[in-house]
Amino acid sequence: MNKNKVRRSASVLGAAVVIAALTVSGCMVGPNYHPPQTTVPTEWAGVAITPPYQLVVATEQPADLTQWWQKFKDPTLTALVEEAIKTNLDLQIAEAQLRQARALRGVVAGGLWPSVTASGSYQLLHKGVEQDLYQAGFDAVWELDFFGGQRRSVEAATANIQAALEGIRDVQVSLIAEVALNYIQLRGYQQEIVIAQNNLKSQQHTADITHRLLTVGFASALDAANADSNVATTESQIPVFESAAQQSIYSLSVLLARPPADLLKQLSPTGILPTVPAQIPAGLPSDLLRHRSDIRVAEAQLHAATANIGVAVSDFFPKFSLTGTLNWNSNLLRKWWTEANLSSTVGPSVTWPIFQGGAIAANVHLQEALRDQSFITYQKTVLAAFQDVENALIAFGKEQQRRKALNEAVIANRKAVDLSLQLYTEGQTDFLNVVTAQRLLYASEDALVQSDRSIATDLIALYKALGGGWESLSSLCADPDLSSGEHCCRDKIQ
Repeated sequence: MNKNKVRRSASVLGAAVVIAALTVSGCMVGPNYHPPQTTVPTEWAGVAITPPYQLVVATEQPADLTQWWQKFKDPTLTALVEEAIKTNLDLQIAEAQLRQARALRGVVAGGLWPSVTASGSYQLLHKGVEQDLYQAGFDAVWELDFFGGQRRSVEAATANIQAALEGIRDVQVSLIAEVALNYIQLRGYQQEIVIAQNNLKSQQHTADITHRLLTVGFASALDAANADSNVATTESQIPVFESAAQQSIYSLSVLLARPPADLLKQLSPTGILPTVPAQIPAGLPSDLLRHRSDIRVAEAQLHAATANIGVAVSDFFPKFSLTGTLNWNSNLLRKWWTEANLSSTVGPSVTWPIFQGGAIAANVHLQEALRDQSFITYQKTVLAAFQDVENALIAFGKEQQRRKALNEAVIANRKAVDLSLQLYTEGQTDFLNVVTAQRLLYASEDALVQSDRSIATDLIALYKALGGGWESLSSLCADPDLSSGEHCCRDKIQ
């Protein structure tokens, strides 16, 4: 290759470097993303429920709800949650979706760099005599991102990584709440079985007394029938509770990615309902925008939709490329590298869509409409999040009042059962009063257990609504493909 060719190639390469630098620092068409402004309540309405039933308190500092399940002080629940985080299949799917989003960003980011293709061939030519033909070469194309279309694509892909990260958090929050909910239901059903069995024994004892009185003429056949009916009615409830309890165990097993019956031996023994913490910090409404993963997913999707508008707008502008080729052609391998066998081309090219039938403009309008939908979805998500918290607060607070009344009812019904039995054996009241008192006692004791379970499940709903149950995703954010100016974790920039 002569000196003129060398100088010319060097000049072209120098120009390419300058153009690339201008490209990196050049403008990007389309709107820049700005986080949406949201109106946030100054306080939770549900926190103002009448004391002394209200256990939820507002705090000026953000509430630490990262491992809220440990506040129940139940080692079995803690073990189930920790295993679920490690093994749950939905969580594994979400993590695979994160890897997918990162890979897609790598595909998109590849468009910012030159592409080089190598080729080679061998042919046997017949032109009177046989002749060998060897060919090899390199083709290079570099589309220069003058107007930022490629960089907007990378921006959208980075936002999709953020959405995938928050998707993992969202799945984890829901998973932990689901494990805790099924565990609370299991223990609640087991306690209902205990209540039913205790009442059944008492009712059977009363029925035995009634049948003995019937044999000596001090009770009627109607009394005996009512006593037997009372026993049978209570006994019929136990299989229902046993079925529900076993189904809760099946649900827990599947959440832990185990066969449905795998936890039967461990969880079938009767356990008590976990104790609700004495006080639950709710934090401030403004904390919700940072803690709720579904809000963060919606915001990341809005960011991606905004960046896609820039990608569509860039199609209005010309696209500049640098292309180059190096080719060797020879019929003799020993003369392969001689200058006579070398040919090369290098130079810029430009393409500019002149007429597309309105397709480019329509695509811009399409992306703007998708951005508007994402913004509306974000607003709906925020409102639904505030509603979730208020719903959980009012349910949790009012259930405290209900439980207090139920506890008083249980005390009164136990006294009524004792008095009715005493009066009946003394012949001072009808046996129907005994049956009624026993039925009311069983109903109130069962309702009290259900209320305890509801308080716990309402608290779980509150923790979930507040965005509790997520852990630091810093390890997942360690993405070597992200430049220093592009953060995949909002935790690092808030």
